[in-house]
Amino acid sequence: MAPPSFLHQWKGIQMDFGLFDKIAQNTNPEDGIVARFYDRSVKTEEVTKDGFPVFKNVCFVEIRIKDNPSEVYDQPATKEKIERFPAAYARYQLMKKQIKEGTPLEQFAFLTAGEIESLKIRGIFTVEALAELDEEKAVQLEIGRERELAQKFLAASAHNSEISSWQKQEEKYRQTIAQLQNKVEQLQAQLKKSTETAKTKEK
Repeated sequence: MAPPSFLHQWKGIQMDFGLFDKIAQNTNPEDGIVARFYDRSVKTEEVTKDGFPVFKNVCFVEIRIKDNPSEVYDQPATKEKIERFPAAYARYQLMKKQIKEGTPLEQFAFLTAGEIESLKIRGIFTVEALAELDEEKAVQLEIGRERELAQKFLAASAHNSEISSWQKQEEKYRQTIAQLQNKVEQLQAQLKKSTETAKTKEK
């Protein structure tokens, strides 16, 4: 199991997944139609003071018909499309929240591309969200192995981070000691010089 501190840090993600699960279960998807909401960078009419164009993120929706792959609707998302595909939009919102707070699944080397896409369909987009998933829910979704890998990975990362912090602190101590030793040597040199000068004057 992951350390309690880790689970506490990501406790909000489980609530979000539950919300998505509730929406998905109460939605009747249209047969043969798949929708995907995503952000696209769009050039605006504005320019910076240096003359460079200004871009902004705009939510788009991509709608595909399974029996006709060449037919694709890809336009800025409208209220009508959001209401038509609430589960897909909920998945999009989860993705934005999770990626803002966590580590994208694409950076998790222990998963294949197929496993990553399968997790995304379930509303899981980050390693933290996967690790935080309730054990019973993970078994139900048949992703218990992936959940366990994520927990072990994050536990090891936390341990490595702690070691790195101690190493940085130790390096600071070494630098401070070196500076103090240098000061001591300078003072000893000054004292020796003062002593020699005093002896010379006595002669």
